[in-house]
Amino acid sequence: MKRVLLSMVACMMALVMQAQRVEVRYFHGKQRCITCRSIEKCAKEVLDESFASWQKNKKIGMKVIDFSTEQGKPVAADHKVSFSSLFIVKIDKNGKETRTDLTRQGFQYAKRNPAEFKKIVKEEITKALK
Repeated sequence: MKRVLLSMVACMMALVMQAQRVEVRYFHGKQRCITCRSIEKCAKEVLDESFASWQKNKKIGMKVIDFSTEQGKPVAADHKVSFSSLFIVKIDKNGKETRTDLTRQGFQYAKRNPAEFKKIVKEEITKALK
């Protein structure tokens, strides 16, 4: 009985410590190159292929932000971006954000080696969910 109770407490603690939500935030400007479009495409594919049920439960979502618009400028300023960028953002129950910048990896792999880039994105999302 004690083992069952301890297991239940451990599971509840693990749930409390998990992210409330994870957002994939992709920033772009008015002009977009092929690599920029590839970064967005790969990120969306990872969500659809590996995290579909999480998206349905609203635990994961993706925001595409055009930083050349009035609505996008403040968000881009908060993230300190002025060019195409990709962030994995863990949001805890108090609204505190922990951001992982995958911009460099996006430009390095999204066009030439999308499988590698998708692997990196998936790993970072999985880490953020813990």
